[in-house]
Amino acid sequence: MTMLTCFKSYDVRGQLGDELNVEIAYRIGRGFAVAMAPDTVVIGYDVRPTSPDLAAALTEGLRDEGVNVIDIGLCGTEEVYFATSHYGLGGGLMVTASHNPIDYNGIKMVREGSRPISAADGLGEINTLATADDFGAPKARGTYETRDPRDAYADRVVSFADLSALKPMKIVVNAGNGVAGPSFDVIADKLAKAGAPFEFIRHNHDPDGSFPNGIPNPLLEENRAQTADRVIAEGADLGVAWDGDFDRCFFFDETGAFVDGEYVVGLLASAFLPKHPGAKIIHDPRVIWALTDLLASGGGEPVVSQSGHSHIKAKMREVDAVYGGEMSAHHYFRDFMYCDSGMIPWLLVAEHMCRTGQPLSALVADMQARFPSSGEINFKLADKQPAIDAFEARYVQHAKDVDRLDGVSLDMGEWRVNLRQSNTEPVLRLNVEAKGDRALLADKVKEISTLITNA
Repeated sequence: MTMLTCFKSYDVRGQLGDELNVEIAYRIGRGFAVAMAPDTVVIGYDVRPTSPDLAAALTEGLRDEGVNVIDIGLCGTEEVYFATSHYGLGGGLMVTASHNPIDYNGIKMVREGSRPISAADGLGEINTLATADDFGAPKARGTYETRDPRDAYADRVVSFADLSALKPMKIVVNAGNGVAGPSFDVIADKLAKAGAPFEFIRHNHDPDGSFPNGIPNPLLEENRAQTADRVIAEGADLGVAWDGDFDRCFFFDETGAFVDGEYVVGLLASAFLPKHPGAKIIHDPRVIWALTDLLASGGGEPVVSQSGHSHIKAKMREVDAVYGGEMSAHHYFRDFMYCDSGMIPWLLVAEHMCRTGQPLSALVADMQARFPSSGEINFKLADKQPAIDAFEARYVQHAKDVDRLDGVSLDMGEWRVNLRQSNTEPVLRLNVEAKGDRALLADKVKEISTLITNA
């Protein structure tokens, strides 16, 4: 039996047609119902033209297994997470391809309590069931209704900020024609009614599944100029851009400079520590020095976790961390069901800027200077193992510390490196950081990159 190829480590994602279509979505709906045995689930979908039909097929599959469905319509992934817990449901399914190419779509799923489902604890079983397609005749039909949890969701987001601390600020927000716009508007309206003195400049704000301004993925350098240029043109204090389903957000300072994700993790940790002294902060092992140094001086406790949302969320629950962050721009919050959110981070960053009276560039300048990093460098290799073997043969014996929690992380004294295979793509990912020495950083990036490409 050849398993469906659209199932990945943490979700469903595939090219439209053979990999993912309405017939496969229907089978996934029935598979989810059998594997998770929920009474009622919530379904939402993004702005891609195929998303409503895929959501409808999922709905039919779920209902044919007797599961009741609450449809919350066009929304962001975190709104499905929120609604699952807010309504006390047995699961949630979000149809989205986020930042993937236009000919892709996918499904993100959670169980009760908005807990993640991964290949090891549920997703594999759903794949087996959907692949076999041996469900038999439909069961007693589940019910169907529509609801709108957005007002309650927006209240939860706004609750993260101390509104009395907010000062006048001009903020550019770029929704990338994904689904962030309508949800942001409700949040912005609540902030305005509460007296928050923010001025928002909306860019590519309206949802448009044709993505006339490109696929919303601000992690790509070629997509950053539109936000950066608007920040400069408007004389804004801050720029925020989201991906397609807005579970990730990206920051630009007042000069239009993009702020790399590892420094945003440090920034958000700084925002939490005054409110939660000694708090545990979860981080991934790719780039760590700026954060661990900040927490050492600020009284927080760093806790490392394997990369990936299911690992981060599990570790947060295990140690009761108030916040967790990945350099890939996923940010997780204990008081948001331990889930990732793309709306809470910008509000906390803006509040932190107001409290400190410092521009964003100044808030991250010390981290950037003391611990420069390469940013994640991806290598597409048909066979990754020779490159990994060559890397380990060259460096492991000289390392002060070797950590294999996620790929291999080597502390070389004045510089540090993590090399890992992606959980979601056929690539090898490299991250290098150094202690205040950009020339050393550049040398090591070049040296390791040459070794990998020649392996």
